[in-house]
Amino acid sequence: MRADARKNRDHVLAVAGTAITEQGVDVSLRDIARRADVGLATLLRHFPTREALLEALLRTSFDEMTAQAGELETSSSPEDALVSWLRDCVAWTTEYRGVTVLMAAAIEDTESALHASCVTLRAAGARLLARAQAAGIARTDIDGTDLFALVAALAWLSDQPSLAPRADHLFDVVASAILTNAASTDAPG
Repeated sequence: MRADARKNRDHVLAVAGTAITEQGVDVSLRDIARRADVGLATLLRHFPTREALLEALLRTSFDEMTAQAGELETSSSPEDALVSWLRDCVAWTTEYRGVTVLMAAAIEDTESALHASCVTLRAAGARLLARAQAAGIARTDIDGTDLFALVAALAWLSDQPSLAPRADHLFDVVASAILTNAASTDAPG
């Protein structure tokens, strides 16, 4: 790719990231192009579909979350690794409003541009969960799909204005429900 084309592409991605953070994943592609000061045809030449744009935008974050899971597997206790990754994954998914709906759908849709990244991310969380289960500290009646669904649910809570103030507390409740040796001692607030 030519340097000027790469610069345009990177600029469109940066603008798209800001627009999605502000307005959610359903933001108009035309609006993204306008904000990036490029024509819609230019945006579509780089990213022929909304999913292709999202995949390019999210790929780095997916890769980082997957790598983080690998690092946590070797550097932290099974409990700390699982809870830390789960917390960071929820925080990341709340950055881009509405992305959890697309991620959940992409898991089932092998044709989705997001499918491979989502499957890899789910597998990374599943490995952390399996490690905690093998250590006897996590419920054995849940799997990676359930964990991925809990990430989506917790991210959704954070995106609800009336529930956002309770998101951290509810995260702790869910984490303690996953871990067999954890019990919440915090009073509801």
